Amino acid sequence: MQIVETLNEGLKRAYTLTVTAKDIDARVDEEVKTIAPQVRMPGFRPGKVPANLVRKMHGASLQREALDKSVRDGVEKLISENKLRPAMQPTVELTEDYEEGKDAEVKVTLEILPVVPTPSIDGLKLERLTVEVTDAQVDEAVERIASQSQRYEDAPKTAKAKTGDQVVMDFTGKVDGVAFEGGTGTGMAVAIGSGNLIPGFEEQLVGVKAGDEKTINVTFPKDYGAANLAGKDATFDLVITAVKHPSDKPADDEFAKQLGLESIEKLRELLKGQIEQEHNGLTRTFMKRRLLDQLAAGHDFEVPPGMVEAEFGQIWSQLEHEASHEEDPEAALAEMEKERDDYRKIAERRVRLGLLLSEIGQANGVEISQIEMNRLIAQAAQQYAPQDRERFVQYVQNEPMAAAQLRAPLYEDKVVDYLFEKAEITDRVVERADLEAAIESEDSDLHVHGPGCGHDHHDHDHKPAKKAAAKKPAAKAEAKAEEPAAEAKAPAKKAAAKKAAEPKAESTEAAEAPAKKPAAKKKTAKAEG
Repeated sequence: MQIVETLNEGLKRAYTLTVTAKDIDARVDEEVKTIAPQVRMPGFRPGKVPANLVRKMHGASLQREALDKSVRDGVEKLISENKLRPAMQPTVELTEDYEEGKDAEVKVTLEILPVVPTPSIDGLKLERLTVEVTDAQVDEAVERIASQSQRYEDAPKTAKAKTGDQVVMDFTGKVDGVAFEGGTGTGMAVAIGSGNLIPGFEEQLVGVKAGDEKTINVTFPKDYGAANLAGKDATFDLVITAVKHPSDKPADDEFAKQLGLESIEKLRELLKGQIEQEHNGLTRTFMKRRLLDQLAAGHDFEVPPGMVEAEFGQIWSQLEHEASHEEDPEAALAEMEKERDDYRKIAERRVRLGLLLSEIGQANGVEISQIEMNRLIAQAAQQYAPQDRERFVQYVQNEPMAAAQLRAPLYEDKVVDYLFEKAEITDRVVERADLEAAIESEDSDLHVHGPGCGHDHHDHDHKPAKKAAAKKPAAKAEAKAEEPAAEAKAPAKKAAAKKAAEPKAESTEAAEAPAKKPAAKKKTAKAEG
């Protein structure tokens, strides 16, 4: 095999691989020897089919397999011999259609990771803004839960229901005088004014009292879920079994027990802990942003354009999705277009910070244990249907790039924790509103932050349609995903070589790979006859 470098410009590289017909033919012979014992053909005993017949039967597929393997080996060789560190999957394509018996010429293009200057992590200074949990905050949380879990007490039998009261009833629904399926029930409770029933239903409950029988008239909405009822007029025969007033009892032990807790104090402890976690999350977000600001300010180096483009694509896709849900999507998109260059700069800085964090982690022995990795895979697998989870686990275990993407957020957190330990930290107690304002502040140069691979670890929303806050969408988009996009430096080499076996396939996202597995198996099965 001949390997010729055709481009060496910045971080871009290109090579031409020439796979000789002799090499391909030799590989076909090897494959024939491998599968021949398994091939069955009428007139021959199992495993006794002549090699020339096996070649004739499966020649085309064997040629493709041989070419794939040759290209894969060639890409591995050029990466190894040239000591390359691919930033993304190399693009591998045949320069012309392959013809059996002729040499095959393959073009390989890729971008490599830059040589990152030794990161300077000395002299980092951070301020830790903390928020204390007050009794008033806990009281507010308790009241919020109480309001969401409204309790009701039986009203006097003569009491007439009013808005806010709960009515308990038995009912029979009819269309054209005939009861319809699903329109009959007993003991249904509804709060008047809740809007939980079809329009006009709850309003007609005002004035009823326990023991009343009443028929009400309603019209199902045209977009009602059941097509046989949509837009139809209906009647409901009601028997009112109880009317209840909202309870004004304070949240007490009885209320806590309804929630499955021992006492109101246990509820307060639980809520206090939740608020503390929220505050700690805000504190970490603030510190992390300041940390990334300092790192970005002290390091500047070229980054792979392909990685920047991929990162920008993720940012832009997310913004387009969120703009589509604005009141005026067209205006939102137009506002985004004005800041396209800003978002691209954000993508570039994310990638640079990702490479920087990766370098810091590797230089200082930051690692993710196999136990931690197994836990990550198991958690991610839960997002899939039960029958697909094992396949997902196998895919991650067999695809280094997919595993790297999965581990990136945790790896970044561990690197950030390491840097927190190295930094000189001063503490200041502030109000929550002040901390939130500091996180959102544009004065703090938070337009650009850590690199991402599409995961959102912080509660930030883009608001691209609001012109008055034109810079804020950029700041929030930048803060969305701060895990290192290039953390997968070590396994990139293997992944690139593996993917290169597909001569006409360009770089593929991890999510596509599982769909390719069955195809690969099918090809093998065919070759085996």
